[in-house]
Amino acid sequence: MVHPIAEANETSPFGTLTPDQFYARHNITHTTQYITNPRGLKLFTQSWTPLPPTKIIGIICAVHGYTGESSWFIQLTSVHLAKAGFAVCAIDHQGHGFSDGLQYHIPDITHVVDDCILFFNDFREKHAPSQDSHALPDGTNAPSLPSFLYSESLGGAIALLITLRRDAGKPYDGLILNGAMCGISDKFKPPWPLEHFLSVVAAVIPTWRVVPTRGSIPEVSFKVEWKRKLAMASPRRSVARPRASTAQELLRICREVQGKFEEVDVPFLIIHGGDDVVCDPACVEDLYRRAASKDKTMKIYPGMWHQLIGEADDDVEAVFGDVVEWLKTRATRATADA
Repeated sequence: MVHPIAEANETSPFGTLTPDQFYARHNITHTTQYITNPRGLKLFTQSWTPLPPTKIIGIICAVHGYTGESSWFIQLTSVHLAKAGFAVCAIDHQGHGFSDGLQYHIPDITHVVDDCILFFNDFREKHAPSQDSHALPDGTNAPSLPSFLYSESLGGAIALLITLRRDAGKPYDGLILNGAMCGISDKFKPPWPLEHFLSVVAAVIPTWRVVPTRGSIPEVSFKVEWKRKLAMASPRRSVARPRASTAQELLRICREVQGKFEEVDVPFLIIHGGDDVVCDPACVEDLYRRAASKDKTMKIYPGMWHQLIGEADDDVEAVFGDVVEWLKTRATRATADA
């Protein structure tokens, strides 16, 4: 099953097709909806569901990264997962994509985690009954669909925090960590001494785009040039420097997540580029060693960069082939155990 990135070009994730033509080609239905969070922000959400004869075998909630959104690369992966038999949903975090909020400004990750839990639980509840849901002979209901989190970059830290929250609802049956931000590479952090004075700057001028990084994120994330151009083609993407309070929060999140590695007990698959200079591979290796999960798999792909979808076609197929195989195996297992 070929990943839809193969049909994209440097200006559109849909290539030469319209969105409707694209969805029809892949035999999926696509929906969008705005929700309003408790802070009064309108947040953009989407879903992708396979059409018959494909049977829905599970639910996937996708969490995008710091410079991501649900309508670009993660949409293509969502379509890929929907074609494999999953009902997939995603939300634009505040200040990202089509959602309200100051662009790329996340001064408190707790709010983003709250938004994800609220939307994901609603989506899971709506899609909880299996396609063949009916009362069993003993009067009980048929098993509900297994659900998973798929995450990229900062989304990995958010997804881990979701699974660690006691109020996150029904536990997830598995977690995909793609280039997870469990630690920011020293090759990408703000140069000394700015990192050490960041708390002062963030307190005085929290929204100031003062924080330099060692190279722009697309330049060091996407190995294939036309995919790098596609990343920059999104009309909602910015190349501006991170805001002070957001940069401080990203560093804090890494410390928080690292301090809770032993508490992670959800089944998970780590996929990470061996040459990732944005999110340190050593940190996910530490997660793998320390996590309490009995079912944990780690695949570090030598020579690959931060955005695995930005690699050559054969490498993309290998990576996402691993993802689909892992998800299908756990979905089947969860249904059998229900």
